[in-house]
Amino acid sequence: MANRVFQGVVYQMKDAIGSTVGVVDETGTIISCSDLNRIGEVHDNIASDRLTAGESFVRDGYTYHLFSGNKRNDYAVFVEGTDEVAAHYGALLAISLQSIKQYHDEKFDKTNFIKNVVLDNILPGDIYAKARELHFATDVSRVVLLIRVTSGADISAYDVVSGLFPDKQKDFVFNISENDTVLVKEIKRGIDQHDIEKLASSIVDTLSGEHCIKAKVGIGTPIANVKDLATSFKEAQIAVEVGKVFDTEQPIVSYDHLGIARLIYQLPTTLCEMFLKEVFKQGSIDSLDAETLFTIQRFFENNLNVSETSRGLFVHRNTLVYRLEKIKKLTGLDLREFDDAIVFKVALMVKKYLNSNPAKY
Repeated sequence: MANRVFQGVVYQMKDAIGSTVGVVDETGTIISCSDLNRIGEVHDNIASDRLTAGESFVRDGYTYHLFSGNKRNDYAVFVEGTDEVAAHYGALLAISLQSIKQYHDEKFDKTNFIKNVVLDNILPGDIYAKARELHFATDVSRVVLLIRVTSGADISAYDVVSGLFPDKQKDFVFNISENDTVLVKEIKRGIDQHDIEKLASSIVDTLSGEHCIKAKVGIGTPIANVKDLATSFKEAQIAVEVGKVFDTEQPIVSYDHLGIARLIYQLPTTLCEMFLKEVFKQGSIDSLDAETLFTIQRFFENNLNVSETSRGLFVHRNTLVYRLEKIKKLTGLDLREFDDAIVFKVALMVKKYLNSNPAKY
């Protein structure tokens, strides 16, 4: 990773300095150079000299300037020439590369740290120790969003989402699979859930509007401590899975708004099957045709109001009553009665859940 970072800077310095410049690692191997053909060459005896050398030294027509990659002298800049100008260029380039490397390492390490916390790959006791090492704030409010691409992945969703959140010290984006991208977003304490959903909606709109990528976003519960990120992530996963089962048309699904769907999703399938058998003693739910199920759906949407539902379906009120009586005869449930309607509604959701057989987390 460092090689690519160094090479980008070194190559841009080629015309400005007017002589060969590059970087060698602790073995003396050239890892970046303005002359691309020299990458991979070894500068003999450089590694041993660097163990005792001072800040800079001259050898074989080149001026070398040490700089650290971490806490020791891992690298040295070399500039063609042995005069004061070469030494000056070497010192400037070493300072620049060291700053860039430190910034890159900080960003890279923090992202990996967050990824390990989110995926529960780090022991709870190690979280705070690593956070202190990285100067990472542990008591900041954050929320985890899972962006799942469902179609149209000509461009990486990771690249798009990364571009939307450029502050890499506060917001962290990483992939966990080909279709799943995770965003760990820093938020203000007490932020309204509606604002988080608006944020998720802007991600979906950007992916679909500018890049023709269709995606769903699951939102976990906002957390106030870094150790709870894994919980928020699992909630975001559940939100996506439950949304796939019960709210197939909704691109944004929040864990806090799953309601009874969350309860059903967490039930054992055997218990769900027992429930359906108990509810539909007189006949199977599968005996209801598509037209009848559509009528039931509209009846629920109109709060069990016969008149409103008949108008919405463009049928006579008596026709709707006849259909409801037919349902009662088949299932033993009168949907005009509130308690029976609740049971039937839950039963439909349970049936949908069993048909989907979603993955569990």
